[in-house]
Amino acid sequence: MIHPSLIRKQRLIIAILSALIVGTFVIGAGIGPSPLPYDRILPTLIGQGEFKEEFILFSVRLPRIIITLLAGMALALSGAILQGITRNDLADPGIIGINSGAGVGVAVFYLFFPVSDGSFVFLLPVVAFVAALLTAIAIYLFSYNRKTGLEPVRLVLTGVGFSMALSGVMILLISSVDPFKVDFIARWLAGNVWGADWPFIWAILPWLVVLIPFTLYKANRLNIMGLGEPAAIGVGIRLERERFVLLLTAVALASSAVSVTGGIAFIGLMAPHIAKALVGPRNQLFIPVAVLLGGWLLIVADTVGRNLVEPNGIPTGIMVALIGAPYFMYLLMKK
Repeated sequence: MIHPSLIRKQRLIIAILSALIVGTFVIGAGIGPSPLPYDRILPTLIGQGEFKEEFILFSVRLPRIIITLLAGMALALSGAILQGITRNDLADPGIIGINSGAGVGVAVFYLFFPVSDGSFVFLLPVVAFVAALLTAIAIYLFSYNRKTGLEPVRLVLTGVGFSMALSGVMILLISSVDPFKVDFIARWLAGNVWGADWPFIWAILPWLVVLIPFTLYKANRLNIMGLGEPAAIGVGIRLERERFVLLLTAVALASSAVSVTGGIAFIGLMAPHIAKALVGPRNQLFIPVAVLLGGWLLIVADTVGRNLVEPNGIPTGIMVALIGAPYFMYLLMKK
């Protein structure tokens, strides 16, 4: 049973994070190469803006903000699941190679399988999921030991090795195509949010609508799995089956996010850790906080990055890495 004071604390933090997301949305909607006065945001949202104001808000700013919010939520939840099933606080879809696998899949699909624009938007998350899943299965098999089971440290090291190898594959792909297509891949690698349009929102939203409730449904099993294999087996959990199902969930979340935002790492590492520090390690408590925190962190990184340097700004993935890399080193030294 969860103590009522913890539930109240969680609700308070969720309310604060929701307010921060709304506040960051207002700031992000107002600033940019074509500023939108803050007193005109609400009238424009309810259909009382001028043509220029509606174009800036609905065609440029709002889709990008929603995409970064959804992608940050997906990456944070993916990281929380990976840390739970591996019992490794350093697990993150970007660090252990899942994002790189999705990136290679996206690059191959974009370069060698031309399809119509309408199909491309909705096929991209599926292609990224298949490629990321194959990568995750390979990493899992290389990290698994018949005697000791899944070894968390080995998983991270294997994932880092796969990530480096897949980066080499990406370089080979880039060197074999024309410069126009290289530009898209380069922007993807830098984590430059390129899918900033309404169709991409409808492409990523169903994954979150299904997988966030599913993960919360599995929260109790994640709690038990965190106690170790003997405890999980002792209460009747089919450990390998649960791990595989949750791994599928984490891969689906990460691949759907990076298929429209590019290679963004560290959100899945930072958000769960900060959430656990705020409300404790129980999954029912920290997962909702981590999801909101991940969305807010990515909105902040994108808002700061695109307005820090003119005219094109700094890619969101680089902004996140500037914060996340020192945090990763801190955790590595601590653990």
